[in-house]
Amino acid sequence: MARTILVVEDEPTLRETLAEALVTDGFRAVVAADGRMALEQFRAEQPDLVLLDLMLPELSGIEVCRIIRAESGVPIIMLTARGSEVDRVVGLELGADDYITKPFSLRELSARIRALFRRTEQAVIAATPSVIDLGGAQVDLAGHRLLRDGREVPLKPKVFELLAVLARHPGQVMTRDQLLEQVWGYDYGGETRTVDVHVHWLRAALEADPANPAIVQTIRGVGYVLRRPA
Repeated sequence: MARTILVVEDEPTLRETLAEALVTDGFRAVVAADGRMALEQFRAEQPDLVLLDLMLPELSGIEVCRIIRAESGVPIIMLTARGSEVDRVVGLELGADDYITKPFSLRELSARIRALFRRTEQAVIAATPSVIDLGGAQVDLAGHRLLRDGREVPLKPKVFELLAVLARHPGQVMTRDQLLEQVWGYDYGGETRTVDVHVHWLRAALEADPANPAIVQTIRGVGYVLRRPA
């Protein structure tokens, strides 16, 4: 599924503009108009990132930031007005990851969001064991190797990168667009069919029965997920 972004903004026009832009950019957007609604939506939707205006009714953005950070490490980008340097500093001290000052361009916001997702992904990579056991196969991330029964299985570079991304997120459904972004780069001009072809090659190398894959499984209409054998 597409990554979900929670937009917390009390100004209706800006809130809807941001939501529409995020959807156009390939994300799923949910919205909240005040601080209390923001917490309700956050707990219900478990978003992948929060865009948080600091000037909110009910609960301030600073208070919302404090509560969210106590519950989750989800990335938070603060939306601030010019001249609110003190609020920005407080928000960053409370655990916000970035801020952007109004008025801002949608293109800049998109770049900030994707940069933050890349940083989050790098943190996942850093925390991942160098060798991931898949039963009869092992993914050696440090050595860029796939081993089956102790023997190295040759893989094309992009096929191994695809395997590495899936192996770092076991049990998490990865959309074709997410895989394109993480393996080929956001600006890659290929179609999502490219992902399917590389998954076919990966299964041929990894699966005991590629026609009935047990490790790299298809989620119809969405993408792929790596299942570790029980």
